[in-house]
Amino acid sequence: MHDVLQRLDNAARQASRPTPDLLAVSKLQSATAVSQLAQAGQRAFGENYVQEALAKQAELVGLPLEWHLIGHLQSNKAREAAEHFDWVQTVDREKLVDALARYRRDDQPPLNVLVQVNIDDEASKHGCRPEQAAGLAAAIAAQSRLRLRGLMAIPAPEPDDARRRAAFARMHQLFESLRDAHPDMDTLSMGMSDDCELAIAEGATMVRVGTALFGQRAAKAGAPDR
Repeated sequence: MHDVLQRLDNAARQASRPTPDLLAVSKLQSATAVSQLAQAGQRAFGENYVQEALAKQAELVGLPLEWHLIGHLQSNKAREAAEHFDWVQTVDREKLVDALARYRRDDQPPLNVLVQVNIDDEASKHGCRPEQAAGLAAAIAAQSRLRLRGLMAIPAPEPDDARRRAAFARMHQLFESLRDAHPDMDTLSMGMSDDCELAIAEGATMVRVGTALFGQRAAKAGAPDR
């Protein structure tokens, strides 16, 4: 983990930006692997699948971990997500906003929420269109059981760094434009193991890293290895 943190520090220093938060993507990793990384000081972990995450949480109960849902959330999993996660980074439709607010319990702190934006308009990706982000942000901000934290994106895996960086730059511009109406927004989640330096250069405040922390993993059937 030290090497990854150093990598983030170096990228931030070169770009004259603050070092972003590290979210360890623990999808398809064992509870033991999560525990080992937690012992090294990592607290925030990202999961794609609700049921897989709930199983790990049950094994790791008692550890002071912060759980982020970073995979597509189906409406029928909204109750479990609202009750068992600290963050949901993939809100892309108003129906989901209403469901998460309804199921978040009053005895819990507000659920931290990011609007997922399909910044490259990929047919295979979830996320709202950039022009829909303002409406979703307003809907989230209106819910007392939710806390609007910012935006999340997974740009297209362009082989050309300039094109990938341009997508990150568009996300940063959108983030800054929404902060006029929502000045408490503080999180721009973008960048992964293979492009976190580009994301940091364009203003990422959180990067989602899996492979560089855990190594290669077997992909779950029918799901992208993100």
